[in-house]
Amino acid sequence: MIHTAHPGKRARPHTKPADDLPELHYFADGLQRDNAAVTAGLTLPWSNGPAEGIVNRIKYLRRQMYGRANLDLLRL
Repeated sequence: MIHTAHPGKRARPHTKPADDLPELHYFADGLQRDNAAVTAGLTLPWSNGPAEGIVNRIKYLRRQMYGRANLDLLRL
């Protein structure tokens, strides 16, 4: 359906004034409180990406096997 009641103006139901977004204010306050950690995370050369990748892979494998593991699979 095409909305043609107001040509030149588009309805944007997904946008709100900044005053109506307490979650955004909470997020911004958290960034300001942890300014040292944010700066270190963005500027230091170290990364925990490889460790997070391994954790992600383990969780993926666990989700794949959920409900499939039983004693019959462990017996020779």
